[in-house]
Amino acid sequence: MSKSILIVDDSVSIRQMVEMTLKSANYNVTTAQDGQDALDKCQGARFDFVLTDQNMPRMDGLTLIKSLRGLANFRSTPIVMLTTEAGDDMKAKGKAAGATGWMVKPFDPNKLLDVMKRVLG
Repeated sequence: MSKSILIVDDSVSIRQMVEMTLKSANYNVTTAQDGQDALDKCQGARFDFVLTDQNMPRMDGLTLIKSLRGLANFRSTPIVMLTTEAGDDMKAKGKAAGATGWMVKPFDPNKLLDVMKRVLG
């Protein structure tokens, strides 16, 4: 059975590029346009992996991660930030919020697939 992935980004083009990359590797992909949309989609759902941006309207990535970590289904789900934010301070905040890892945009499709394989086994 293929793994279910949630992509969260307010940029349509980023969502589409990540979705195409992951679908080509046979992952099931669901997209959300911001943190609130993602949190709504996670209620009662299970995802094997969450990839989220940081800077989004309605709810940013750090708030989303903290919210997901409070849900039983997402306490141990890998959550990786995919963002333009590359500072150590922001990475520390991400780790404190419960992020599993960090990738900086623009993303390399091969690197993303490598991360997925490493995290999902």
